[in-house]
Amino acid sequence: MNKKVINIIEYAVIIVAVILIRTFIITPARVDGASMEPTLYNNNYVLVNKLDYTLNGLNRFDIIVIKYNNRKIVKRVIGLPFEYVSYKNNKLYINKKEYKESFKKSDISDFNLESIGYLKIPGDKYFVIGDNRENSLDSRSIGLISKEDIIGKVGIRIYPLNKISTIK
Repeated sequence: MNKKVINIIEYAVIIVAVILIRTFIITPARVDGASMEPTLYNNNYVLVNKLDYTLNGLNRFDIIVIKYNNRKIVKRVIGLPFEYVSYKNNKLYINKKEYKESFKKSDISDFNLESIGYLKIPGDKYFVIGDNRENSLDSRSIGLISKEDIIGKVGIRIYPLNKISTIK
């Protein structure tokens, strides 16, 4: 084979590999707005790990990217399937047990699942919220998030370059 054909084949393999990685493993996403401050800020770019989410599912307090109204939004998982979530006096309760939240920026008004029409989170849904509680489009207003609308877990902030870090 001549060298030109080999180069074309090499480039084709690289392109296919990049497409497969982006489709099934990792994809970038941009944070839009202030709802995740102080953890993530407007115009931060993150890498979303689709494979980890697919293999290991979600845990409480994971940060995820969700498809919502033809855009991607970034939120924190608070309530898992079959749980009861409430906030009282600015404290989080899951199944009536208090959980500490060290990452929130602002206070939250009292809330319970009944206010959005549920007694418990159904098996294919999640309760998500932004860290900046006063400035967040989240499950309190848009309802529970379906499993099929979750793109993946946020793993790393890649931009701005001086803020590159893993996200917990």
